[in-house]
Amino acid sequence: MVSVSNSKTVSVSIKRKPNEVYDYIFNPENLPKWAGAFSLGISKSSTEGEWIVETPEGPVKIRFVERNKFGVLDHYVSPAPDQVILNPMRVIPNSSGSEVIFTLFQLPDMSDEKFSEDAGLVESDLRSLKSALEG
Repeated sequence: MVSVSNSKTVSVSIKRKPNEVYDYIFNPENLPKWAGAFSLGISKSSTEGEWIVETPEGPVKIRFVERNKFGVLDHYVSPAPDQVILNPMRVIPNSSGSEVIFTLFQLPDMSDEKFSEDAGLVESDLRSLKSALEG
């Protein structure tokens, strides 16, 4: 049986070239600068390509997909050893600027209220990203 989760896709338009936006987001050390609702701090993990993010709920592991020319910034968040959450994210051209797109999925044990709250936090973080990049 095939199942699907509730999802919400949020986006923000940024007046910067797509490669500049991509490079900024792809650098995990920038995460606390624009994703303050999620990241209070970040440090490299001992595992290659993995980072430890200090969140309001405690430390979580994060790993981005490999650098690519398609603007894909999907990342995997592991709040617990047996839990891996995919966060699809893209940077695409919008005229001469960029559009950043993030899709949030409602987890099986997540209430509708918590899902709505998380979506609001993602929207806030994307507005912060826009501010950081448009200065």
